[in-house]
Amino acid sequence: MTPHVEPDPQAGAAVKAADRAHVFHSWSAQGLIDPLAVAGAEGSYFWDYDGNRYLDFTSGLVYTNIGYQHPKVVAAIQEQAAKLTTFAPAFAVDVRSEAARLIAERTPGDLDKIFFTNGGAEAVENAVRMARLHTGRTKVLSAYRSYHGATSTAINLTGDPRRWPSDTASAGVVHFWAPFLYRSPFYATTEAEESARALQHLEDTIAFEGPATIAAIILETVPGTAGIMTPPPGYLAGVREICDKYGIVFVLDEVMAGFGRTGTWFAAEHFDVVPDLMTFAKGVNSGYVPLGGVAISAEIAATFDKRPYPGGLTYSGHPLACAAAVATINVMADEKVVEHAAHIGETVLGPGLRELAERHPSVGEVRGMGVFWALDLVRNKETREPLVPYNAAGEANAPMAAFAATAKKNGLWPFVNMNRTHAVPACNVSEAEAKEGLAALDAALSVADEHTV
Repeated sequence: MTPHVEPDPQAGAAVKAADRAHVFHSWSAQGLIDPLAVAGAEGSYFWDYDGNRYLDFTSGLVYTNIGYQHPKVVAAIQEQAAKLTTFAPAFAVDVRSEAARLIAERTPGDLDKIFFTNGGAEAVENAVRMARLHTGRTKVLSAYRSYHGATSTAINLTGDPRRWPSDTASAGVVHFWAPFLYRSPFYATTEAEESARALQHLEDTIAFEGPATIAAIILETVPGTAGIMTPPPGYLAGVREICDKYGIVFVLDEVMAGFGRTGTWFAAEHFDVVPDLMTFAKGVNSGYVPLGGVAISAEIAATFDKRPYPGGLTYSGHPLACAAAVATINVMADEKVVEHAAHIGETVLGPGLRELAERHPSVGEVRGMGVFWALDLVRNKETREPLVPYNAAGEANAPMAAFAATAKKNGLWPFVNMNRTHAVPACNVSEAEAKEGLAALDAALSVADEHTV
């Protein structure tokens, strides 16, 4: 694939100048960033105005599950715009109903009612509100090493440093440790030990917080930005049992892990667990038009049969977003994208990343499934000391910055967070593209190796 426009540095400079003059970027010190001006994108690639092409191993923000500019989804958005561009959420609209039906067909268990939002954070906000109203309780438990969004409740639920500046300590949130064997907080040596000890820790936390005060436990089925830490066998089923024991609503956040990312429609399928509420966004329509939502169990939906649900959004179930969702889900089914993601993970990405780990002293662990992988980069494989300190910035983060710069120089746009790089390409990434990405990672890891001891 080649850029569809001739290089035009002057146009790129104008785009950059307007951005710097007027756009306020998220999660950034505005005077310290230098955003790339993007000229176009298609499939697994995007390119800048200088003609440099990048293989996107980030899928945007892990949402372009069918790649950029899929023609069938673009056409569906265009057709919907010509038919009915927008309509208020209180009405029944054909494309909204169809999107909800297609999603409900794929959610586990009886999660058959769909509340649409504009994105994942709003989905989490509303899931927590539903749980609190359903139970009459206020507290919500969430894990460290998690990310649930940047809105008021969602950021307090989040278990990484992005929470700190906005944490009011009054949002009714209690954090606990979820399992992570590679950096076990429970001194476990096996997955079975890690699972059992993490479950005991969770139940102890519930006991000391007061079971009757806890509305919900929310977990990312497979934590995403925090490190793609696949839960050990039995853990999620154990959380389900604990929730049932104490009448706590179990919420799974599938905003990042859902819609094919792990090689199944939803990651919950890998663990044979059904939550009471499930949040989704991102891959539901490959991010082409903002859309998220909550899939709701029959029991919780019944709470609001006669009692109004006190929540809503002007653009809930926006027709353009729903048209993109319908087209995306149909593309994924027709083109067997979910099965392809599983195949690429099993035959190319998984083996290829493990082979890199054998050759590079900077790779401490490889973990993941489907097209959802993380490399934990370390200074020393024996001690597992991270390549950079937790939440490093500036000079302390120089090794990861050098790694990322080398990847980009070799035509790969990497996902980098703290001491990790994630391999999260589109679910329909080709075998050749995946191998191209592995080769670029190989070169970049040689730079990371220079900082090992």
